[in-house]
Amino acid sequence: MINQKSFTFKFNNVQNEFNFFVNETNFYAFDTLINNDTKFCFLYGPKKSGKSYLAHIWLKKNKAIEYDSKNFIINDNKNILIDDFILYNEEKIFHIVNNCILNNSKILITSCNKINEIKFKYNDLSSRLKTFSKLEINQPDDEMLMTILTKLLIDKQFIIRSNDIFEYILRRVNRSYHGVNEIVTKLDVLSLEKKRQLTIPLIKEIL
Repeated sequence: MINQKSFTFKFNNVQNEFNFFVNETNFYAFDTLINNDTKFCFLYGPKKSGKSYLAHIWLKKNKAIEYDSKNFIINDNKNILIDDFILYNEEKIFHIVNNCILNNSKILITSCNKINEIKFKYNDLSSRLKTFSKLEINQPDDEMLMTILTKLLIDKQFIIRSNDIFEYILRRVNRSYHGVNEIVTKLDVLSLEKKRQLTIPLIKEIL
């Protein structure tokens, strides 16, 4: 029997505050970025925790521009988003940060690590970022894990015939944002290749 091959498709989600699930794990970060007028923010949290999603809600709300290392030109009057700043040249980021501070423009920088966990090559940048408001998205609790798992399965258009499936997955999966995303991706690939619905026997082939 020839297995059906799976293909990768990208789906566009509307990024706004109404589609971002908020609970105790991310409330302070969400409230500060969306409901307050804090100028200089450093947002950190685990992979797949929604940092970029939240950052782009902030970007639209503040009519900001996102840093692009290839085409970016410093603009005195613009609010700036630097998403996953560790990917970029630290000296260039330092000059952008300085410009925002001098012009009282808003700037949001995201990272998977806390500032004191990062090995900076450019110490002046470290000094500047330590003055920023630090916002954290914490590791997911049970409510967040269930919400993420449900949304991901729905996004993949799985038909869920029993709530036991959710409990079975969550009892066995790596209880992290990345862990839940990874298992749903694997289940999606396997179900497409074997032309099977989501069942506990199918899940057992992955876990």
